[in-house]
Amino acid sequence: MKFLAILLAASVSLLAANEFSNRRAPGFSLADSKFQQHDTQDYRGKVLIVDVMQTTCPICTRLAETLVGIKAKYGDKLGILSITTLPDNYQTCDKFAADHKIPWPILFDSGQVIMSYLKVTPSNPQVHFPHLFIIDGNGQIRYDFEGEETAAAISADIDKLLK
Repeated sequence: MKFLAILLAASVSLLAANEFSNRRAPGFSLADSKFQQHDTQDYRGKVLIVDVMQTTCPICTRLAETLVGIKAKYGDKLGILSITTLPDNYQTCDKFAADHKIPWPILFDSGQVIMSYLKVTPSNPQVHFPHLFIIDGNGQIRYDFEGEETAAAISADIDKLLK
């Protein structure tokens, strides 16, 4: 019976992880609208959410509101970095952050970081927004989600990592 419970738990864990999980998170240092650099190394030892988003995406807007609540729940135990690329610019991101009361930085990428997280290749050229990556304190991607995800599901994954 114990073996069956372990097997079931492992299966559920694998189902929660998408194809971009269970690997080392690509490191990066990107600037926000105030030209301050944010480096993933600064978050070692904490759970980090990397949010690939665009300000014009309605699902990204709803997810940002969900993440604001999650950040409030976990405080300093959790870091969040949102990453965007063209057509967003400093003005659109500052407005988005102000409108949704986002307390974490929105970073600008020329595409290389997003491509490395989403494993974009000539044979897989698609990028879908939003995409969340939940990274453990050792820099491993443990969970990733494409599209909208509930606060309960995200919190459950964070709780597992904080134990």
